Amino acid sequence: MEDKYISIGELNAFIKSMFDENVFLRKVFLRGEISNFKNHTRGHLYFTLKDDTSRISAVMFYSSAITLNFKPEDGMNVLVEGRISCYPTAGTYQIYVDKMEVDGLGALYIEFEKLKEKLSKEGLFLPEHKKPIPKIPKRVGIITAPTGAAIKDILSTIKRRFPIVETILFPALVQGRDAAPDIVRQIKEADSGKYDLDVLIVGRGGGSIEDLWAFNEEIVARAIYEANVPIISAVGHEVDFTIADFVADLRAPTPTGAAEMAVPTVSEINNMLHSYDIRLNEFMMNALHQSKLRLDHVRNSYILKNPLSLYEIKEQKLDNMIEVLNNYMTKKLENYEMQLNHIKSSFVMRDPMRLFQGQQEKLVFQEKTLYNSIKSIILKSDHDYKMLVNTLKLVNPLGILEKGYSLVRKRIK
Repeated sequence: MEDKYISIGELNAFIKSMFDENVFLRKVFLRGEISNFKNHTRGHLYFTLKDDTSRISAVMFYSSAITLNFKPEDGMNVLVEGRISCYPTAGTYQIYVDKMEVDGLGALYIEFEKLKEKLSKEGLFLPEHKKPIPKIPKRVGIITAPTGAAIKDILSTIKRRFPIVETILFPALVQGRDAAPDIVRQIKEADSGKYDLDVLIVGRGGGSIEDLWAFNEEIVARAIYEANVPIISAVGHEVDFTIADFVADLRAPTPTGAAEMAVPTVSEINNMLHSYDIRLNEFMMNALHQSKLRLDHVRNSYILKNPLSLYEIKEQKLDNMIEVLNNYMTKKLENYEMQLNHIKSSFVMRDPMRLFQGQQEKLVFQEKTLYNSIKSIILKSDHDYKMLVNTLKLVNPLGILEKGYSLVRKRIK
């Protein structure tokens, strides 16, 4: 009987051959979002490409992955080029990626991460650089678009919570190519000191990443960091994060949230004043109690009841000091007297001429020693001179002529 059953491996191998032989699947171009990204220790990349309705497994081997000029991450939109085939072991089909590049929003995401890493290394995000937000501001500055929901929400919230605070609007572009320079200009204007601001709100309403991009510009981040006025960043919705949020002294999830952080409510002020009143009363009662205890202690002290005892103690201490001083002076005088007696009893004081005679004898001895030294030097010098003269006489050619000489000639016949 013929066996009509085949193995799973044979089936998967057949399906793989169908994929590999299909010319339309040998090179495909896909656009999708990366998810479930995994970077294998051997350098291979495994991930899933997905869109709103479907997904496909993907693998990019090390030989292709080393050509990438960016670091793939979950949530990144990419364009890939590769071939579709079957992985027989699992019986699944997947795309084997040869090339991959960032697509649209993914490029902005990479730029966002690069700037975030750069500013973080410079220390612009450190907590120690954050300035505290005043609890009860007198004047609040607002940098945002002059129209739109953001400014309306901020002003209505401030008016509802703390109507006595003064607000100053610095209208700025918050979207488009010229938005970042305009925001920077308004931050510097608000921070110039002319307006005496206690806090500054910088932000806008929600939107796409492109709409919010002005608040991811480096010049805006540095302007926020360098400002002297405390700044609350309020960009987009709660899930939106921009570089401005990391640099600002405080990040609010929404413009309304920024207004709530900038000013207290009247009830909060009342509660705070009530709390201060209670604490002040407690402090004063405690201070009075401590003062009363100190007064009772002084009043019941032995010194106050018997003040002469303090004088008696001082008198006794003075007597002791006088006695010590007298003993010290007596001892000093005795030492000086002993030194004087020692000097008086010395032979110099008894017979001072002996000291002169000793010095005179020493002088005579030194004169005699000097004379003998000079005489010895003169005799030696005279001897050396005579030796030199005799030596010159021996080598003098005229000395030979003084002995006589003759000139002998031979006649040749």
